[in-house]
Amino acid sequence: MNDKNSDGKAWVSTSGIPLKPFYRDEDIPPQHRERLAAAPGEPPFHRGAYPTGYRTKPWRIFQLSGFGKPEDENARIKFLLEQGETGFIMEHDRNTGDHCYNVDHPEVVARREDVGLTGAVMQSVRDIDICMKDLPIETSYAHAGGAVVQHAPFALAGYWTVAKRRGVALDRLPGTGQSDYFLTYLGCVTKQQVPTDTGLRFNADIMEFCDRHLPRWVPVSIAGYNAADTGLNAFQELGALFANAVEYLEEIQRRGTMPLARAARGCGGVSFRMSMDLFEEASKLRAARLMWQQLLAERYDIRDPKVANLRIHCVTAGSRMTYQQPMNNIVRGTIMALAGALGGVQSLGVSGYDEALSIPSEHAHQMSVRIQQILQEETNVSAVTDPLGGSWYVETLTAELVERAWSFFDEIQAQGGFLASLDSGWLHEKAAENQHREFMAQETGEQVIVGVTAHKDDSSPYEVDGFMGVDDAFDVALERLEDVRRTRHEAGAAAALRQLEQVCRGSDNIMPAMMDALDAEVTLGEIGDVWRDVFGDWATPIQT
Repeated sequence: MNDKNSDGKAWVSTSGIPLKPFYRDEDIPPQHRERLAAAPGEPPFHRGAYPTGYRTKPWRIFQLSGFGKPEDENARIKFLLEQGETGFIMEHDRNTGDHCYNVDHPEVVARREDVGLTGAVMQSVRDIDICMKDLPIETSYAHAGGAVVQHAPFALAGYWTVAKRRGVALDRLPGTGQSDYFLTYLGCVTKQQVPTDTGLRFNADIMEFCDRHLPRWVPVSIAGYNAADTGLNAFQELGALFANAVEYLEEIQRRGTMPLARAARGCGGVSFRMSMDLFEEASKLRAARLMWQQLLAERYDIRDPKVANLRIHCVTAGSRMTYQQPMNNIVRGTIMALAGALGGVQSLGVSGYDEALSIPSEHAHQMSVRIQQILQEETNVSAVTDPLGGSWYVETLTAELVERAWSFFDEIQAQGGFLASLDSGWLHEKAAENQHREFMAQETGEQVIVGVTAHKDDSSPYEVDGFMGVDDAFDVALERLEDVRRTRHEAGAAAALRQLEQVCRGSDNIMPAMMDALDAEVTLGEIGDVWRDVFGDWATPIQT
């Protein structure tokens, strides 16, 4: 058999799994063969979350959106809902949000021209209220922002406070948080953030608060996307994600404050990155559902199918979008979205074709929605649940990903667990190794990227103009910050801030005090100052 391509290189998947020219029934491992009798919607769920699949539950079109001022983001969300988006994601400005800084912090002032490029600037509940103006929060599934651990309590408390002020009962509010470790502890390490164990406290507190007050809200969403975009391959993304989940479950079990099955339900909504290896990416989602069921049953004796059925959101890889020949990215987005659909994703976002140039323009966002609508409505891909099921290749690849992912999971446990692997820099080394390997493959031409490493041209008649947001985001944010400080009830804000600090120095759940702080119009930077005073900064293992 020909195990090498025309350049003499071995045929492998993107994550390095050797690929045969074709597969037979005997290639499927015996332990996986036993699972093939399961129907979609039955344990171990690798065949899909529901028996009828997309016939009765189309995946949710769920685009990441946000830039500039809160009203800019509000307008873009409304535009996407008009185009057919079926849920919305609020994105906070990362210059301020990731560090919990106000815009007048010296670090932000120094890069004022970047403010608003990665999300809307929201420093108080007033800003969040503007961003949420006239949005159908009772009927639309929402992501409230707060992608990173230390920012999530602010973003969630702000969203929930606005909802309460509008008379919406929290127990009726649908949505999700994220509060992810992979983004700022692994991928985009910030200058200041809380230690990892403090982040674990925050996330466990959010889980408890949602269990008591927001039964329709997913407290945290572990973002395998950020792990993969940092450099982890498909099976490492799986192994690291479930190692992260174990940290949450072990902490809730230690606390004894809520049933472990409900905690599993609370962190059993995750996100993955869809990339260009179509069959490996589709198989990854099948492997993820199988692994979650295994983890809960074998480690925690949780067998409730409503808990053991993993809920998956995916975003196509923005890092695979190129600024060279950018219209090619429409094809890339379609292929990656198809991989998600074939793998059984429950909600999906497609990166804009101009993402390598700027935040997505309205047209790029519209095309991202249209890609999904075409897949749902024109291709008949929704007709059959798990259309890849039974493929000798796909079943073998699914089983191989599961085996390798559990091996990587065990490596993380041997490091002392997920948080320890971040604190030591071990996980960073694994990601960096893959990044270097991919870089060298592109440099040598071994990895072909159309328009970048091959099939290049000097000019293209289909260039696009990047959309760079608005110029006044910093100035308006500064004016609004000063207005909040000038017009809020200062004694009430000061009292709420003191109460938050006192709770942080103790062991009570921080979220009730966070709700009070947001309602009293305490600002993002003031909350960040409490984090820094009480918890200190994470000792990053990255050498600079």
